[in-house]
Amino acid sequence: MLRAALTATGRYFPTRVVPNSYFYDDLGLETNEEWIRSRTGVITRHFADAAAGETTSGMCVRAAQQCLERAGIDADQLDGVIVATITPDQALPSTACFVQEALGAKGAWAFDLVAACSGYVYALAQATSMVRTGLAKRVMVIGAETMTSILDFEDRNTCIIFGDGAGATLVEAKETGGLEIVDFRMHSAGSGADLLMIPAGGATHPASAETIDARMHYVKQDGRAVFKHAVTRISQVIVELLEGHGMTASDVDLVVPHQANIRIIEACGRRLKIPMDQIAVTVHQWANTTAATIPTTLDWALEEGRINPGDNVVLATFGAGFTWGSALLKA
Repeated sequence: MLRAALTATGRYFPTRVVPNSYFYDDLGLETNEEWIRSRTGVITRHFADAAAGETTSGMCVRAAQQCLERAGIDADQLDGVIVATITPDQALPSTACFVQEALGAKGAWAFDLVAACSGYVYALAQATSMVRTGLAKRVMVIGAETMTSILDFEDRNTCIIFGDGAGATLVEAKETGGLEIVDFRMHSAGSGADLLMIPAGGATHPASAETIDARMHYVKQDGRAVFKHAVTRISQVIVELLEGHGMTASDVDLVVPHQANIRIIEACGRRLKIPMDQIAVTVHQWANTTAATIPTTLDWALEEGRINPGDNVVLATFGAGFTWGSALLKA
């Protein structure tokens, strides 16, 4: 098995920064600053402008270009592009194909992966397996979302949580250097599907005047139930991953969790006895960008010097499906 490493990162957020006041001053929702901050930790988020090219594929391309520049390679050296997203540019073809063409990655295969907030970790596992087995040498793994395209801005319980953005990472076969991708743990439980979902738009409920009038094309969730499952599953999957390598939480130097909301992050920290200064947090400035939260937060952590040689880094996530997972990286 070849050694797979994460060798470069990049991120892109739309230029429009939206404060919490937008929801209660501009939209007139029954909420306020204290309510939003105390329940989510979000202070600002970024909203995409399709007219400015800030589509899901457009954001992917900008994040990937930054990643390639940092890696010092051209797009035509990529073997593959995987885009984790639940907000593709359109149903067909895949957003990854648009990205592959725009980047000029002429020899690369491309496909999308759907696992909601767990999408990036699942896509990273896919790319790692391909690199380790020699099926690919370099794979661009991107988590990206235009969540504003599926939010009900009349529902204060969901629309305040999310933002738009993209994070890109390069996975390569490298004997040394980069963040070595050590291992993964991943799970799913379809029994929780109805607790976090978009009811219409697929084969079960194709788009119609009735589904549109019923606002069935927006994200729906049972917030309390999802919160409980998220805290339990994220904590469990981190312990499972660490125990598989004879490690405990005290061996972890940095956790990069999915940025669902600050209360979930803090609750997981308490369960695992990991202090908050060893957990990367960006939810306050970028909100929940679903599949993009981990790669953008990882990029930020590297930029801020939060990861040093020899560090053990854990990625952990939970999302609709239910899906959840973790990854162990070694600096």
